[in-house]
Amino acid sequence: MGGDFGPRNIVQASIACLLATPSLHLTLVGQASLLEELIALHSGVDRSRLHVVHASEIITMDERPSQALRGKPDSSMRVALGLLADGKAHACVSAGNTGALMALSRFVLKTLPGIDRPAMVAAIPTQRGYCQLLDLGANVDCTAEHLYQFAVMGSVAAEALGVVRPRVALLNVGTEDIKGNQQVKLAASLLQAAPGLNYIGFVEGDGLYRGEADVVVCDGFVGNVLLKSSEGLALMIGERIERLFRRNVLSRLAGLMARPVLGRLKADLAPARHNGASFLGLQGIVVKSHGSADAHGFQSAIQRALIEIQENLPQRLRGRLEDLL
Repeated sequence: MGGDFGPRNIVQASIACLLATPSLHLTLVGQASLLEELIALHSGVDRSRLHVVHASEIITMDERPSQALRGKPDSSMRVALGLLADGKAHACVSAGNTGALMALSRFVLKTLPGIDRPAMVAAIPTQRGYCQLLDLGANVDCTAEHLYQFAVMGSVAAEALGVVRPRVALLNVGTEDIKGNQQVKLAASLLQAAPGLNYIGFVEGDGLYRGEADVVVCDGFVGNVLLKSSEGLALMIGERIERLFRRNVLSRLAGLMARPVLGRLKADLAPARHNGASFLGLQGIVVKSHGSADAHGFQSAIQRALIEIQENLPQRLRGRLEDLL
């Protein structure tokens, strides 16, 4: 029921995912009558794989996490996480209030042994492919130990996505050992001593986009600013290119010739394609979609959850954490 556009886009995305993945079963949690009305707008839906569970309460996007945690026991978010905790679902995907989702996830699912705080991670496009960036906003203030835990979890997540021996780096204001604040320097010392972790040192923002690392670690304040800035920059560049090609007749002709290449570039860099941030460190799979995501974007979030289910990511994290924490 959350997100900027409510359940309409989520129902559309869910039905598209069911058509694309025959083994998938989805449960939509929220106001049952509204959900059934939206489902009825689509023909040919396999209702044996699409279920609806009623929840009477909704957590608004501006609601405080403490209010959501204490005051709405029958919210769609709380009920969905309860299904996951009870083993009736393998993952939970939400476009709702991020702070509330994190607070409820920690309360309902608990963290893995050795993890103080879950971290949000998402894929960022680079010159060489993709980089897993964390934390993206769940933890604004972090200790060196938190950054160390994020690095371990990010490395395991990258391995689950097919990266062999992921290169792990700390985001910093320079690559020299003397650069950075005290937390980053202490985290670097911890990571240098971590057995089996491919820690390569500090990386700057431009190095991230050059693909110098497969996993880049920072606190949630820096990560969220970097993520939002990247998305805004990609959209601005795309819009400026379109305006340039509409300037005059010659520009329009050049635009027609370049359209296939520009279309592929726009699709590759579109925020919707990379939508879906995982909450690493929980005893269950939780994926947060952008609140502003359209149906295609929410599909990407569901696909990320599917990959983590197939790779049994929480169990892989548990085993690796036992070795490193």
